[in-house]
Amino acid sequence: MLGALALAIQDRTQDAVVAASGQPVSAATALSALDQFLGTPNVDALGRVLGVTHSGAVRVVDRLESAGLVSRGPGRDGRNRSIALTAAGHAAAARIAEARLDVLRDAAKSIPADDLDSFKRLLDAALERVVRAKFAAGAAGTRWTCRLCDLTACDRAAGNCPAANTARSIMAQNDQTGSSGAPLRNERT
Repeated sequence: MLGALALAIQDRTQDAVVAASGQPVSAATALSALDQFLGTPNVDALGRVLGVTHSGAVRVVDRLESAGLVSRGPGRDGRNRSIALTAAGHAAAARIAEARLDVLRDAAKSIPADDLDSFKRLLDAALERVVRAKFAAGAAGTRWTCRLCDLTACDRAAGNCPAANTARSIMAQNDQTGSSGAPLRNERT
């Protein structure tokens, strides 16, 4: 049942963000990530978040730039170009966030209010397990778990995001033990 629920929510979310943005899922996800936490990355950083190759990320950026949703600017080292949302890109990202939230609100409507705290604890535990598995598989730096998230929903800035907290914990353990772990910065999960 969990698998069916996960797929149903994923399908509905993808349909909603595509409709809200007028872009394919990868481009809508890029807009969300740029708006929520990436700022002005280069193509390679965006590709890692999306879990696509460099050429795949270039195609996403080309598409978004052609649509007037992102612009390219000077990069940090002169070899790379940075990517930034335009005003239209910020507006599209806001529509994407709202569309995703609508799907999640609708899915959660059937959960009795008395069960919401228990449900949140179960989701936190499951998300922690998923993030630990990504680190164990060496895949923590690609296809970020939070790539389509609204980081205010989990109160990430206050330290309440189970994905970020788990990643920080693993990275701290790796630092203490000398384990290389995944090459991550900024709590990539």
